[in-house]
Amino acid sequence: MAKVKFTREEALAFHLEPTPGKWEVQATVPMTTQRDLSLAYSPGVAIPCEDIAENPELAYDYTNKGNLVAVISNGTAVLGLGNLGALGSKPVMEGKSVLFKRFADVNSIDIELDTEDPEEIIKAVRLMGPTFGGINLEDIKAPECFIIEQTLKEQMDIPVFHDDQHGTAVICAAGLINALHLSGKKIEDVRIVLNGAGAAGIACLELLKSMGAKHENCIMCDTKGVIYQGRTEGMNQWKSAHAVKTELRTLEDAMKGADVFLGVSAKGAVTQQMVMDMADDPVIFAMANPDPEITPEEAHEVRADAIVATGRSDYPNQVNNVLGFPYLFRGALDIHARAINDEMKIACAEALAALAREDVPDEVGLAYGKTLSFGRDYIIPTPFDPRLIHRIPPAVARAGMDTGAARRPIVDMGAYTERLKARMDPTTPILRSINNRARAAQARMIFAEGDDPRVLRAAVLYQRNGFGKALVVGREADVKQKLEEAGLADAVRELEVVNAANSRHLQTYKDFLYERLQRRGMDRQDVHRLAARDRHVFGALMLAHGHGDGLVTGATRKSAHVLQLINHVIDADAKHGAAGVTAILHKGRIVMISDTLVHEWPNEEDLATIAERAADVARHLGLEPRVAFVSFSTFGYPVSERAEKMHLAPQVLDQRGVSFEYEGEMTVDVALNPKAQESYPFQRLTGPANILVVPARHSASISTKLMQELAGATIIGPILAGVDHSIQICSSASTANDILNMAVLAACKVG
Repeated sequence: MAKVKFTREEALAFHLEPTPGKWEVQATVPMTTQRDLSLAYSPGVAIPCEDIAENPELAYDYTNKGNLVAVISNGTAVLGLGNLGALGSKPVMEGKSVLFKRFADVNSIDIELDTEDPEEIIKAVRLMGPTFGGINLEDIKAPECFIIEQTLKEQMDIPVFHDDQHGTAVICAAGLINALHLSGKKIEDVRIVLNGAGAAGIACLELLKSMGAKHENCIMCDTKGVIYQGRTEGMNQWKSAHAVKTELRTLEDAMKGADVFLGVSAKGAVTQQMVMDMADDPVIFAMANPDPEITPEEAHEVRADAIVATGRSDYPNQVNNVLGFPYLFRGALDIHARAINDEMKIACAEALAALAREDVPDEVGLAYGKTLSFGRDYIIPTPFDPRLIHRIPPAVARAGMDTGAARRPIVDMGAYTERLKARMDPTTPILRSINNRARAAQARMIFAEGDDPRVLRAAVLYQRNGFGKALVVGREADVKQKLEEAGLADAVRELEVVNAANSRHLQTYKDFLYERLQRRGMDRQDVHRLAARDRHVFGALMLAHGHGDGLVTGATRKSAHVLQLINHVIDADAKHGAAGVTAILHKGRIVMISDTLVHEWPNEEDLATIAERAADVARHLGLEPRVAFVSFSTFGYPVSERAEKMHLAPQVLDQRGVSFEYEGEMTVDVALNPKAQESYPFQRLTGPANILVVPARHSASISTKLMQELAGATIIGPILAGVDHSIQICSSASTANDILNMAVLAACKVG
């Protein structure tokens, strides 16, 4: 997998736009009328206040405490950057909060404490206890982090979890369970060497010992060598607890005959000789970030039998904390846990390990562009496995209930699992799958409007995100100037700029175009002007001749005009069955509206074709199509000749014998609302429609723009479907990110 490349400017822009920071607060109750305000605040709020004062448990029912975690740091050990201070750590803590929400639907607030005094941190966090359902400590240096976490665990009645320690330990344990499973060894028999006696290293060893690893079989090393009984230099009480009686003094000595190496130390700490000295089927977890103690290539060069994991996403077997903390807290919050104990951590590790041994769903393999199956290069699930949310929290919750950590045990585990499945936004895996399919396709993407800064930024992003090669239609000097003005001067050499003046194919293009247009009133001079001066036409000619794999255009002109120009080169009109499908993403739902681009006033035959095109797009995106032909009437009432074609279109599909659900004509509420559908027991849809075929292009345009402006929906499209080449036409209001999304769709050949 290629490393994603981004510039300093892009990283800063990501945090600055559309608003500074990475999260915001939204109300979950209506706040429109005077009555709403009276209930939300004074006087209505007094009632739950009194009830909670009498019975504190009710805070989980009447406030957001039960789904709220604080991410707390003082910034003394930020990533691999060291002591950046409280404020310097805020972007990381905001990022952590966003991960909680994205992966497990846990609400989270970042809190940065401006002190290095453990007592002050302990006091501040303890005093905030009533607000939160759990505390995630982050990026606090050792040994203070041990004191802070241990004291808070004793003083607080909610989970306190230092992710740098236990998050790493849990994922490491999950990987080790499977690595030992593959090599046929038992945890109580193996010799383990740990290098790096900091917070994460000590937590890894402690968890493995609680899972059965023997104290005398575990050798801990730091920068001064082996931690042995009697050593005095560079020691503390946490290291001393893991000191063993041994004659070994160096990491080299310790590695001889070792079965397992765990590294949370520094790049290059392990040599190929050390790997050669290890036992058969050695397990090497080189987790130093950003560069491992030894790379998988270096280890496999001398030991083909080694199982290697790292902390990096561009190697197999990534030890990634995001597999642990969101789901640990999800399970703990859902039983109103008093703590996250060792049993809950072990349950999390075992559930992760079990998941990796199962068949991997196609969508995960598709997302990663390769077939994944349990083995030496796949011992830990991938962070984007959709099963994590409903497999890991139940295991954590069960362990919490069995060990008395639960205030409110879950009675129906089956129903709980279903609720977890419903928590996650179904749009996320779809968008991720498209991105990963585009990376696998490596399409040469033609960006037709190289005179526009948004298009240039999108082209740079396309290439730097590893999607493929960006071909920009424009003048070199113009492109260079615009990139420099956009703060992307370093990208000038990366992009390939194409135009009529530097193309050796111009005459071929003109001959092809003349043959198409000579009987449409165009002479050779007209054709020359189109091919040599119009970027939309030139881009379409490149695509038609296989000099690119996809085309993105439309950001600088009205889409109808662009479509007209493209039709000079490629058949993308109503007569040839083309249609525009716009995807609306809103509150975890995807609904497609069509036709939003091609047909002005389609008849029933056209409408049936539009439905087929939209169904193709839906399937490309991983959705099972359910089509509703929508109107202001439902099943013939009120009667109107304007609505009759919506009534006839399903009959056309009946004759065509298509393989997807469809029904009509119906109003939008009947199409989308299962309750409204119950009034029509004869209708054929098995659930809410995800494709709305509308009577005309104006109704399509009105409905999509209304959703965008009033509801804040994300709009993707119109996606041009039913054309032999992969073309996507942006709207003139598109941002660089919107244009990039359209390029990604074109790369995947959606539609």
